[in-house]
Amino acid sequence: MVDGVFSMDGDRADLKGLAALAEQYDAWLMVDDAHGFGVLGERGAGLCEAEELDTGQVPILMATLGKAVGVSGAFVAGSHALVETLIQRARSYIFTTAAPPALSAAVIKSLELIESEAWRRDKLQTLIAYLREQAQAKGIELMPSDTPIQPLVVGDNERARRISEALFEKGLLVPAIRPPTVPEGTARLRITLSAAHETGDIDRLLEALAPLLDATEDESPAT
Repeated sequence: MVDGVFSMDGDRADLKGLAALAEQYDAWLMVDDAHGFGVLGERGAGLCEAEELDTGQVPILMATLGKAVGVSGAFVAGSHALVETLIQRARSYIFTTAAPPALSAAVIKSLELIESEAWRRDKLQTLIAYLREQAQAKGIELMPSDTPIQPLVVGDNERARRISEALFEKGLLVPAIRPPTVPEGTARLRITLSAAHETGDIDRLLEALAPLLDATEDESPAT
């Protein structure tokens, strides 16, 4: 089992390598593509589509409907036998109330938009490249990532918290991610882009962020 796109680093899993291992050891590969579905692939089907992997190589695919799809809930996709087994045997599912029809209609419409409006993914990739270029120009070192998750490692927990709160006061939501969510000493600001952003939003973020990084660089955790 593996994430398609890792939520705290923004990097992609080596699905082709994992699929080869699964085939070698007669195992099933399950991918949680919460952060790739709707964003990656020609039709937005996620990392499996981007890596050209089929259902034989990835028998179990799951993803949330609350991120790129913009609604709520999640799904598990696989063979008919797998789906029926989960419906009949998954303890957490047996007494679950069915999703309302309005939610299902919204999901169907979202999927239509994801598949047909590739310009959203194209715009997102343009924004990612712009953020990374402008951050580098200002001496802000982001973690390696070509996905909408663009983390900036700060290191100290309190420093990350202070910067996040200062950005929030300026109307910018950039959560501080601290241990145990990430390893000790790697507290970070988790910058996340969407197709609803514009380059002006990125400029505003970096203009606010650069002086905060400079101002807090030498402060102790107690300040």
